[in-house]
Amino acid sequence: MKEFFALLDFGGYIALLLWGVHMVQSGVQRAFGAALRIWMGRALDTRGKAFFTGLGITAAIQSSTATGLMISSFAAGGLLALVPGLAAMLGANVGTTLIVQLLSFNFTALAPGLILIGVWLFRRNQPSRRRDLGRVFIGLGLLLLALHELMRLFQPIQDAQLLRIVLDALSDQPVAALILSAVLAWASHSSVAVVVLIMSLASHGMIGMPLACALVLGANLGTAINPVLETSGGDDPAARRLPLGNLGTRLAGCMVALLFLHWVGPLMEHLSGGPARAVANFHTFFNVIVALIFMPLLDPYARLLRRMLPKRSDPNDPARPQYLDESAGEVPSIALGNAAREALRIADMVQSLLSTARAAFQRDNRHRLTHARYIENAASQLDSLITAYLASLDVDNMNNDDHRRLDEVVAFSSNMAHAANLIANGLIGHTTTMRKKAWVLNDWQKEQLLAALERLMRNERQSAALFVAEDIKSARYLAFEKDHFRELETAAAEQNLQAIKSGKLEDIEQGSFFLDILRDAKAINSCLVGASAYPILAKHDELLPNRLRDNEAPADT
Repeated sequence: MKEFFALLDFGGYIALLLWGVHMVQSGVQRAFGAALRIWMGRALDTRGKAFFTGLGITAAIQSSTATGLMISSFAAGGLLALVPGLAAMLGANVGTTLIVQLLSFNFTALAPGLILIGVWLFRRNQPSRRRDLGRVFIGLGLLLLALHELMRLFQPIQDAQLLRIVLDALSDQPVAALILSAVLAWASHSSVAVVVLIMSLASHGMIGMPLACALVLGANLGTAINPVLETSGGDDPAARRLPLGNLGTRLAGCMVALLFLHWVGPLMEHLSGGPARAVANFHTFFNVIVALIFMPLLDPYARLLRRMLPKRSDPNDPARPQYLDESAGEVPSIALGNAAREALRIADMVQSLLSTARAAFQRDNRHRLTHARYIENAASQLDSLITAYLASLDVDNMNNDDHRRLDEVVAFSSNMAHAANLIANGLIGHTTTMRKKAWVLNDWQKEQLLAALERLMRNERQSAALFVAEDIKSARYLAFEKDHFRELETAAAEQNLQAIKSGKLEDIEQGSFFLDILRDAKAINSCLVGASAYPILAKHDELLPNRLRDNEAPADT
């Protein structure tokens, strides 16, 4: 019975350790996740910058798995080249060792203070960055507390005969120890927690340094498995190049390190101040050496991955052009017709995104946000392909009508692509904010918003029809739609001002948020008008240079 309660205590403290690591990771990701993702997207252009970006972000969120999933999502979306992505993965592997280095020192005395600060921040603040930082402090405190209790727990059980037999068996089987540790790291989604557990075992003399190093190697290998299993690559093998490439570098490093295990273990113990420090130092040493070896080899390694995992063309990919026939370039009128047909596909995507936005405001459709961004990315890629296709035409073989049609196609394509961006990242993005803050639009706001979305869908269909068949009267009607959205914004601004004057503080923030939604709707409508109505009106000389009256020209200075 005593052994059962000891096992129960051990499992509980391990769970507390994992929960502390999870709270730190989730707190940092909630507080800075969007900013970190934007920074990562901008800083992954060269292998050097990518390495230090991966290191820095992993040091902040303390999860090479989370960083790996973010990097893999960039690569799967075609936003990140393979070589910088692999460099960022190597940096992430080094970054995850930093907290292990800190935890190798005894900071148990800080645990109560960290939990106190965390609970105060969490309870005193509404959902915000401060509240998320409270989660981080609570997680750090629980992590330190779990470590302290694990060390106390190991003291009475370190002489247990059964545990000794298991550990002695593993000491002669480094490969089995590596596999066991890899399974634990994969299941816990955290190499930090597993390495910290290994440090506790080593500090109580329950395992020798060769076995501890084998277990550390397994923890490093196990945490590289999660991005491979969780990255959604579909049927395209190319989307799995990055996570499999990262797993390959870890696997190669582990295989080489196993050969020198009996020399490296005693060396780490000799160079360190104790068993726990030796485990932490080997964890860092292993990842740094792997990074130093593979950084110069990333180009040939990337070529090998491309050869082994070739890109598969998906005929159903919305970003794949269907009408841009290169052989039609010698006949400008035919090529322009092909580009116009391709541009209408972007218009269809905009209509689909508007329908998704309407459904998202009516009910919880968080699962559609990823699909909306996928469609928006396809629209952006198609717009770039259409522009490049038109730029390749021979302008010397084009007459005035061809030049005018080329400008119309470019205007329609770019405006529709911009409208898709505003819908996916603006309108549908606002539904995420509403869900996080538990906001609900009042009846007037909901009625106005749904009416505006219906109007946008109608205007989008009219804009596409005008692009196909020019009609001056319909173009005027579509241009006048800008007045409606301008008046709608003015009415919402007046209502929000009245709420401020009446002291309804709880309605002010939500009123400002509703104004942001309407401003995005107005911007989307402007794109629809600019896509086809303005080019037609400009052709018939029905547009003014600006909205200022001619008799109110500025005075000379």
